[in-house]
Amino acid sequence: MIENHMLIKAVLFDMFDTLMLVEKRHDYASPSLARMYLFLRENGVSVAFDTFEEAYNKSRDELYAIADPNLEEPHFNVRLALTLRMVGYNYDADSPLVASASAEFCDEFMKYVTVDPDLRALFQDLHGKYKLGIISNFAIPECVTKLLQREHLDGMFDVVLVSGAVNKRKPSPEIFKKALKRLEVSASEAVFVGDTMDADVEGAKAVGMKSVYLSRRIEKVQLDPDFTIERLGELPSVLSQFKAER
Repeated sequence: MIENHMLIKAVLFDMFDTLMLVEKRHDYASPSLARMYLFLRENGVSVAFDTFEEAYNKSRDELYAIADPNLEEPHFNVRLALTLRMVGYNYDADSPLVASASAEFCDEFMKYVTVDPDLRALFQDLHGKYKLGIISNFAIPECVTKLLQREHLDGMFDVVLVSGAVNKRKPSPEIFKKALKRLEVSASEAVFVGDTMDADVEGAKAVGMKSVYLSRRIEKVQLDPDFTIERLGELPSVLSQFKAER
């Protein structure tokens, strides 16, 4: 078998805890929910916070009980609309009030997100050499856009797919295939980089992509990625080892 010298054409990344770090894991949840609640109170939703929080948790759990078996990701607005109905307010998921309240949750969440220290140098190295993309599991796709804009990274990517926008989440093959189609590359010409075994490594390998696992923590699920790295800064040397086989 003869190897040619064509490098991988596309590199795709997970977003959270890969390119951007969520500080202290889920410490954002309570303040983000509280900020969203206060916005709703200011806009006519008169209900005790404890009642609202209970309805929010119930609506989230009910939605994911249905969505999980099919690896679906309802937009956050769907969760919030259901929450409001549970406390007596009839708003659709596409109503301006719901969208604005979700944006409040996002804006608070963003305070807990920082860029990986290796990211900017990495992108200077990769830009122009590969098509670049993001595939992220997140229920508020607009929040991913805001974060990329805040960090002046929105122009770096040829495709950004967020589960809440397409109602499919990793490791569903559909979200990976959508990204590859938009990039106009085959799975064998693409590498996926992520920090979770089950969503990132399993999902990428299932569609024939090469996988690079970014080790952030000890995980229960153990798979066999093509490479494992400890820091994003190690990625360029790993990419140089991938060659397409003729």
